[in-house]
Amino acid sequence: MPASPEVAWNLLRDVEAVAGCMPGAKITERIDDSHYKGTVTVKVGPATLAFRGDIEVKSLDPATRTLHLVAKGSDTSGTSAASLDLTARSEAAEDGRSNLVGKSEASVSGKAAAFGGRMMDTVADQILKQFAANFAAKLAAFAPPPPGPAPTVEASASVRAPSAPPSPPEPQALNGLALAWAVVKDWLRGIFSKKTA
Repeated sequence: MPASPEVAWNLLRDVEAVAGCMPGAKITERIDDSHYKGTVTVKVGPATLAFRGDIEVKSLDPATRTLHLVAKGSDTSGTSAASLDLTARSEAAEDGRSNLVGKSEASVSGKAAAFGGRMMDTVADQILKQFAANFAAKLAAFAPPPPGPAPTVEASASVRAPSAPPSPPEPQALNGLALAWAVVKDWLRGIFSKKTA
């Protein structure tokens, strides 16, 4: 990640900002510091799944820069349910940068489970890759500039009010083309592995 572990941790502990990095996810209500309501929309094959549910922040540990949250929800028709248990932490890396390390366990039931584990795994991998890219982009917008010589100001320069800090870039939505290609590759891999087995 393009920032120090401390800067990454400041973003990681902001649950609403983290949700904004997740493709298709949105916080709709903040109940208190640990409880939120939100929505997630994910396209799996020909279907679009829209879930509504609750998010609970189980712990925020500044000593280890670790976030642990649990989310549970059901789709708008009530025929599918999903849950997520996520732990993520910011670790020091080379050159003052950081690594975002995480572990998640997700499950789906009902009609959504009919898509099968292989396709769901492919979708989850694509979502996590885009989440990491969105998180890094948001982090880069907030990270302080690298150290260097102080800018010089000429005596004749006019005094101007400091400009507002740049707003962070909008998170990228789930890349449908990358997802479709990943699903096709996974499908082809499945066909050829059956023939060679």
